[in-house]
Amino acid sequence: MNDILIDAALLAHLQTWQGKSETLNDTLTATPIAALSATLDRDDPQPAAGTAVPPLWHWLYFLPHARASEIGPDGHPRRGSFLPPVPLPRRMWAGGRLRWEAANPLQVGQQVQRQSTIQSVKHKAGRSGELLFVLVEHRFSNENGLALTEEHDIVYRSAARSGEVAPTPQKPPLDGQAAWSRTIVPDDVLLFRYSALTFNGHRIHYDRKYVTEVEGYPGLIVHGPLIATLLLDLLRRSLPGARVASFDFRAVRPTFDLHPFSVHGKPSSDGKTIELWAQDHEGSLTMQGTATLAWKLSNK
Repeated sequence: MNDILIDAALLAHLQTWQGKSETLNDTLTATPIAALSATLDRDDPQPAAGTAVPPLWHWLYFLPHARASEIGPDGHPRRGSFLPPVPLPRRMWAGGRLRWEAANPLQVGQQVQRQSTIQSVKHKAGRSGELLFVLVEHRFSNENGLALTEEHDIVYRSAARSGEVAPTPQKPPLDGQAAWSRTIVPDDVLLFRYSALTFNGHRIHYDRKYVTEVEGYPGLIVHGPLIATLLLDLLRRSLPGARVASFDFRAVRPTFDLHPFSVHGKPSSDGKTIELWAQDHEGSLTMQGTATLAWKLSNK
């Protein structure tokens, strides 16, 4: 059995980060929007001032700019400034919940402020080792007030153990019932471009030697935010005029670059709720989400 890295005293110390806040300002420029559109192979008009920022594409802004000397061994900025100094080595984006203000969209050209607050730090120990969950709330405001509220779930995991058993695969609840589907090939170029656009130095997305030998995964890991973006991209391709009011998602298991994966969607009977999910090449659920539209779909 592994030694416990986070005892009661250390957990109490890490929990002193609860309530910690930081405020950042950024300008929503057009170039990142055009670049992600190209990365996702979309035929979008050239963005200009006033173009609405597509849902989840705000992740192209407010990027961390840690100096090279401040980068940790995993490629992330060293912990202990805004985020607590969690000693568990493996870090993943576990999910989130987002609410957009319909009357106040984020648009290209706006000056936007993001206020981030650590809401909770929770520890769990089980058969798969230690887990530490950090919940961060982000509030995005432009000159007209609040535009978007986001809750971001981060999970830290123990180092890989010899013979560690992966979570039991599960089928999507709506397996075989998708109204829309796309197959995605997670090649090196896609992963590199998304890492570059989000200034994400996390080595699990591009350093095969590191991810397999240090973190113990079989291949490069597809970014959780990229998969979430692809889920809403599927919705936008299928319902071009729809506006998303909210989106909740959670990562179920990692997706690796070794095989194609697929994204799926199914509108619910209420005309406003869209169930979205991603599956690996074996059909196992890797991410699950629910989007709510700002208005009902027309019955045509």
